[in-house]
This record gives sequence, C-alpha cells and structure tokens, in this order.
Amino acid sequence: MRKIDLEHIIRAATDLTNEYQVVVVGSQSILGSVENPPPECLDSLEADIFVPANERLSDLIDGAIGEGSAFHDTFGYYAQGVDASTSILRDGWENRLVRLQSPNTNGRVGFCLEITDLFLAKCAANREKDRDFNLALLRHGIVDAAVATSRIPSMPLDDDGKTRIADLISRLSATSKANRHNHIGPKP
Repeated sequence: MRKIDLEHIIRAATDLTNEYQVVVVGSQSILGSVENPPPECLDSLEADIFVPANERLSDLIDGAIGEGSAFHDTFGYYAQGVDASTSILRDGWENRLVRLQSPNTNGRVGFCLEITDLFLAKCAANREKDRDFNLALLRHGIVDAAVATSRIPSMPLDDDGKTRIADLISRLSATSKANRHNHIGPKP
C-alpha cells in the first residue's frame, strides 16, 4: 500500500460513515507517521480503521470497502473495520496520534499511530509478520530499541507480558545489528 492508497481509504471511510475522522491502527498507520517507510513495511493490502466517535460503524466499513468488496476488487486494497481494542497500545496513545489530512482525503482526517506505539503494538501481537515489520523499523533506524524498551512500562500488560516484549525487542535489536554488520556492500 502507498500513502495515496491510505488517503483514498480514509476518504472512502469518512464519506461512507459521514464522519470527519477515523483512526488507523495496524501496520499501514506507518504511512501517516513515517515519510519514506521501508518497502518491506508496505506489503499489506489492508488498513485497519475505526471511527472513534462510533466504533459500531466498523461493520459498515467492512461491508462496503472491506475485503472482498467491490472497492477491494477495483483498487486492490481495502479497509478492515476494527475497534480501539484491536491493538494493545500504551497509555496515552490517543494523545500521540499523527494527523494525516490532505486534499487526497478531501480534508478529512486519518489519525495514525505514532511509530513507537505502532512498534510496541506489533511486539505485543508478536506474529511472524509483526516481527518482520519491526525488524525493518529497527534495521532502517526508524525506531530506537532503547526508546521502545523504556516505554514498555506504560503498556497495559502484566509483568510477564512486559518481560516478553522486552525480550523480543532485545532479540530483534540483536538481529538488526547483526544484519547491518554482515552487509558490507553489494555482492560482486
């Protein structure tokens, strides 16, 4: 997905729901937070969104512009209607959202997760695709592992969950550093 695709989804979702703003969670919220995301972070064809004023509209979004819809068939990408509990986000995440608003959104707003909040949510989900995504963020210097680790205490998890995330960040950081050191230049 490209930024212009996400802007289209924001425009379509706000037109459909007659709402001024939506919140984008999940991997494609990177498009609102990072100017030039790594290509490996843009593989997803879906944007997870919800209307903060009325999360029940997620069903409408799924039906009209979701997976398998005419919108999806026409454009090759789609929205997945979710709710605020879809991602495990650290305290105060709403205050750190990044505003995505442009002529391509018809002046409507898509609030995207701040990049470290997205990284930590992906750590909490801990699926293979989440680890790959986060590894790319570390490898490209978009997220600092020490900063992310320092923010774990504000996550709504028990001590075991916080320890698992800290261990995961440590492993991802070590892998990222090993990958950078082993790549000296193009192969002859």
